[in-house]
Amino acid sequence: MRVGLWALLALLLGALLAHFVLEDRGYVLITLRSYVVEMSVPGLLLTLVALYLVVRGIAALIRLPRSVRARSLERRTRRGGENLSAAFKHLIEGDTARAERLLTHGGAADGAPFVSYVLAARAAQAQGARARRDEWLALAYGADADSQPAVLLAQAELELDAGEPDAALATLERLEQRRPDHPGAVALLARVHRARHDAAGLNALLPRLARAHMSAQVRDALAADALRIELALPDLGSERLDELWAEVGAELRASPTVLALHARALARLGRGQEAERELRAALNTSWSEDLVLGYGEVEGADRAKQLKQAESWLKTYREDAALLLTAARLSIATELWGKARDYLESSLALAPSPTAYALYGKLLADLDEPERAADAFRSGLALASPSAGEALKPDAPAQLAPPAAEASMR
Repeated sequence: MRVGLWALLALLLGALLAHFVLEDRGYVLITLRSYVVEMSVPGLLLTLVALYLVVRGIAALIRLPRSVRARSLERRTRRGGENLSAAFKHLIEGDTARAERLLTHGGAADGAPFVSYVLAARAAQAQGARARRDEWLALAYGADADSQPAVLLAQAELELDAGEPDAALATLERLEQRRPDHPGAVALLARVHRARHDAAGLNALLPRLARAHMSAQVRDALAADALRIELALPDLGSERLDELWAEVGAELRASPTVLALHARALARLGRGQEAERELRAALNTSWSEDLVLGYGEVEGADRAKQLKQAESWLKTYREDAALLLTAARLSIATELWGKARDYLESSLALAPSPTAYALYGKLLADLDEPERAADAFRSGLALASPSAGEALKPDAPAQLAPPAAEASMR
């Protein structure tokens, strides 16, 4: 309706102007040097309109190639985005060949070359085509200078997943030259050193692990792996242990797994009293199975006091299998055989483990119960390795009575 009103208004204005123009067409004289131009007012208006249209036409012709290119680019970008989405879908569904074609020949790389080529490299590797993988990675690396560190990270991860830890290490060394201490590189370097069984390389990363881009669980596991190898060395001394502990950093030192390893190393070096204090303080702040088991293994100044401490914790954690196992260890250390047996049987009833069965079997052997000790060792072996435990079963096995049942008969 609004368009109709405007059209009606235009017709009225046109009729009004035509009336005045036809009544008196006017006269226009233009002189420029020796040139004289004479025309009516309507003629001038028509000339100006024609001149305007000519100028607009010339401008449109000048802009035409640019407009064509812009529209073509817009179409390619839209098609590339659609193909990128489709390729990602095929990649998730496992159709890696189709995904690779769409990513590299379907226009997906026009709008997002870095993403497209990296995804294409993953698709190629999934097909076992490592040469094509490296080709797409090279194109991704050259597509955008700002994305080169990310490409190197993706390349190292792909090489590691493909079982090429040496190649992954070389790639990460290139990244280290460009971006020293890159958090993502540190996380991958740790995985690479573990895959290469490079204890020295893993240990060298300890001061940097706290800043690495990885979950706390993975970070703590890597730090524990590094320390476990170093702390198991026969020539480990107190000075070297203190140096390592200083390198770990405060955040990793709070990890229960790492702290328990440190305490065991202290005890091994004759610093059991220090280890016991460290574990006790940590357990009073944060409860952890690693710390609980470590508390039973270290030898403090007074094992009887350690047992009392463990029993005080049992008032709160009555059904903690690890704490019951620790109380059993400390009872054995103080030659309280009955207590040790009760604690072990309670622990086994809650959560059977090869360690608890091994300790139970040794206790039964010391108590001159060889048949029951053999059953306990066999049960522990079956838990640790079901096939080995099955092979060691006698033709008519004497079943070990459930510890919980025995405990209830006492």
